[in-house]
This record gives sequence, structure tokens and C-alpha cells, in this order.
Amino acid sequence: MRFAAVLNQDGGTLRAIDVEAFSEQLRQTLEAAGHSVEIDIVAGRDVAAALEKAIARRNIDVVLAGGGDGTISTAASLLMNKKKALAILPAGTMNLFARGLGIPQTLGAALQSFADGKVIAVDMASANGRPFVHQFSVGMHASMVQLRETMDFGSRLGKMQASVRAAWEAIKNPPALKVSLSVGNAEIVTRTTGIGISNNLFGEGHLPYADNPAGGVLGIYVSVARRRHHLAKLLLDMLRGRWRQSAHVEVHQAGRAVLKIHSPARKFSAVVDGELIGLKRETTIEIHPGALKVLVPSGNARAKAADAGINRPGRISVPRAALPARSAASSAT
Repeated sequence: MRFAAVLNQDGGTLRAIDVEAFSEQLRQTLEAAGHSVEIDIVAGRDVAAALEKAIARRNIDVVLAGGGDGTISTAASLLMNKKKALAILPAGTMNLFARGLGIPQTLGAALQSFADGKVIAVDMASANGRPFVHQFSVGMHASMVQLRETMDFGSRLGKMQASVRAAWEAIKNPPALKVSLSVGNAEIVTRTTGIGISNNLFGEGHLPYADNPAGGVLGIYVSVARRRHHLAKLLLDMLRGRWRQSAHVEVHQAGRAVLKIHSPARKFSAVVDGELIGLKRETTIEIHPGALKVLVPSGNARAKAADAGINRPGRISVPRAALPARSAASSAT
């Protein structure tokens, strides 16, 4: 295969290593496996333009994006519904989308996995037309990101520590949004401290990422926690992948959802793949099955499961019976 690699020298763990030496390792690894590669090392502000240039090259099969979660989300958005595939070099803090694809979490191991990888199609989602690969969220998560952006951190560990501090500050003064949420034929009207909508349902027993990246559904998570200790417990449950057993979140799935904000405040924020954005009073979130081609490790079980899911158009791989029976409508006020 013919690769074009774009490495964000300011993003994630790449800023802490010798990127020139790593790019040579990348070249040797891929060429030893019979591939060719063109490598572009750029500053963070130039990533989008470099990715667009790589995608425009006619003789390229795979665009390899290296950097933090913002770099990967940008690359996926630009490659949505394109013939070229995305290879993800996970250099971010959590790398949740990469984890769901079964991509090794160390840079060297990820490179080795690309040498004999396979291309599959996975889902993307969008919020008012803006693509995302992991999650759209409002409420607590947006408050946490706003608080974290006021803090100084210069490393992956520092960002994680800042996230913990910001989460605690948000829990001490949680938002309360009055919303309506249309899911299928049902409309939920409630006050909530947060709503997260993911590109496919999160799996259990691990960090919040999808076990099947081609499941064909949005995962919709409505927080019904009000008290501080309930919010803290909910956050811990989500991080440990125990949300199905949590009494503080209600779960739905759908191909499309419409979120309306009825709270009186003039300005609202949302988080899309970790980036804070302005939120309109009405947002339509949709799943786009098979909209992104990705390069994944050939022997990975998750890749095989995803491949099986996308070979049957329209199939929802995650059964409804797997979800809790309770409904957020019961919390309507």
C-alpha cells in the first residue's frame, strides 16, 4: 500500500519524542513490509492543511495521522465517505477511538500493526452535520472541559491530572439543563446534568469506547444524577465501564436523535471529540454506517467483528436486548 503520513509534532506524546528519528522508524517499518510512505512533519496549526494535501494525492491508499485526539478527529472528518483509508497513530491522552479499533497503544507497536493491517469500514456520527468519531456531549462534560482549559499542563500526565481537578470542580457545581430528546418515536423531556451521545455503544469493563465500531447505532446516555456523590459515582462507573449497572444513567440507542435545549441561558457549549464548541438550541445527531475506512491490525478480534457487521447493510450488530429496560422518560419533569 501507498501511505501518506502526517505527524503533528505538537500533539500528544509526539511532542515528547524525537519526531525525526521516529519518522525514520516509520519509514523503515512500512518499507520493510513492502509499502511506500511519504512523511510530512508539521506544527499543530498546519495539521488540517497537511491532511487535506495528503488526501488530495491520487497515488495514496492510506493516510496515516499521528497526534492527539484532535488530530485523529480532524483526519477522520476529512476522510469521511472517501476511498482512502485512515491509519491512526495513537499519541493522545486516552485514544478511545483507536482503542475501539484494537490499535496498539504504543507508537512502535502501532507501526508494526500497520505493516500487515487490513482495511475495514466503520461508522462515523455527526452533530448538525459536524462529523465525530467518539462522542458528542453537553452538561457536565462541557463544564469539565471549560474548566480544564483554564489550567496549565504540559504533558499527557499533566492533562490527566488537570482533567481530574476539573471534574471535581464541575461536580461541586453541576449544571442542570432542561432538555427534550427525541429518540426514534419517543420524546424525553427532563432536567439533566449531562447527556453523552457516542458513535456506537460503549462496551463494558473498560474505558468508554465502542467494542463494535460498525454497530450502526448511536449510544445515548442521560445522566439522572443530582447529588455530588451520585455524580462522582457515575463518573467512576463510566471510567470503569460499569454504566449498565449504574443507577445514575439511562441508556438508549438509535440511528438518529434530536436534542433541544429549553434552559433560559443564552449560551451553551458542547464537546465534540474532546473539543469545546458552541451549542445551538437544537442539535440533530446521526449515525453514518460504514462512512470511514480504517486500517486495523489484521488478526484483531474486534476488527473481525466490525468487518462482519458492515458486510450486512442496515444490520444493527448490538441487540436491543443487551440494553437496560429502564427509560429516561421515567425521569421526565
